[in-house]
Amino acid sequence: MGDLLKGRVHAVNVTDGSRAVMRMSSLAVCRLLQDGGLEPVLQMACRDRNRIALQADLLGAHALGLRNLLCLTGDPVRAGDQIDARPVNEFDSVKLLQQVGALNRGEDPRDGALADGPTELFAGCAADPQSRSWSGLQRRLQRKLDAGARFVQTQMVMDAAALERFQRDLAAPMQLPVLAGVFLLKSAKNAHFINRMVPGACIPDDLIERLDRAADPAMEGITIAAEQVKRYLGLVQGVHLMAVRAEERIPRILDLSGISSLPV
Repeated sequence: MGDLLKGRVHAVNVTDGSRAVMRMSSLAVCRLLQDGGLEPVLQMACRDRNRIALQADLLGAHALGLRNLLCLTGDPVRAGDQIDARPVNEFDSVKLLQQVGALNRGEDPRDGALADGPTELFAGCAADPQSRSWSGLQRRLQRKLDAGARFVQTQMVMDAAALERFQRDLAAPMQLPVLAGVFLLKSAKNAHFINRMVPGACIPDDLIERLDRAADPAMEGITIAAEQVKRYLGLVQGVHLMAVRAEERIPRILDLSGISSLPV
């Protein structure tokens, strides 16, 4: 898969227990991607680790040469398939961003300075431009900016008008670069599943009907994603393509969206 994406993308995001489902360690996968010549973005969620474990992973990531970091609170355990697991949630995304800032200043969590000097982690945050509460979205984004966020990666966005408003009224005034979330839909059934199972997902009925009517739903999903990439790149600084278990389709999405080589 790495060979298909080399020269086509700036970086590859690696989720950290998304939907509260067991996955391989994000830290380990990021290092494997790095060894394979791809730039990784380490996602770190607070749900499963206390502050000591998070601090250890931040230092470990830096020691392994990882720099890009997306700070997340994490999906609730009830969203996953092991609902009797015990969440931790000592930190949330804001506190994690603050911790990254402290380590970047070379501060030991207890007192004094880090023995090996400050870290150089480039931390970002998540946001949902389609949030039902605009004032709540504004407050949360401001808190994340104040905590040290340097970029925003959005949840999947199906409403270009909502993304445009988010960019114009929030992200641009805050000088936060935005990567808009584009989710590859495989079929109408897949879209219904995403709406039901993924926290915050809101795939509109017209897109679901379009997939349902299509002679080739998989190709229709690729076309929809390419249309979104083209539209969103006219609004924000980049896109985050999510093609769960269909990563081999990403080059085709990029082709249809007019991205023939790595943007600069």
